Amino acid sequence: MPTPILFAIAALLEIAGCFAFWAWWRLDRSPWWLLPGLAALAAFAWILAQSDAAGAGRAYAAYGGIYVLSAVLWGWAVEGLVPDRFDLAGAALCVGGCAVILFGPR
Repeated sequence: MPTPILFAIAALLEIAGCFAFWAWWRLDRSPWWLLPGLAALAAFAWILAQSDAAGAGRAYAAYGGIYVLSAVLWGWAVEGLVPDRFDLAGAALCVGGCAVILFGPR
């Protein structure tokens, strides 16, 4: 599977897992939310480890840009937080940095 797709799946799992903790702690949801949250976070780590990046640090750094974009989209789709121009500009900068890390000549 291409690395950018792995990163997108990893981002969805990480955000969903972290949101489960957010929902439990900040939105007063049941502690049972923590079980799927932990499963999602474990799956996130496993998926990210499937990247063909040369090293863990490079994979995590490149993944960061995809995570930021995904977090902005999650806020919009799940929490109803419409991104403003600064959200979009920041996400674009992060994805650009991700592309440099992933596709730069070595």
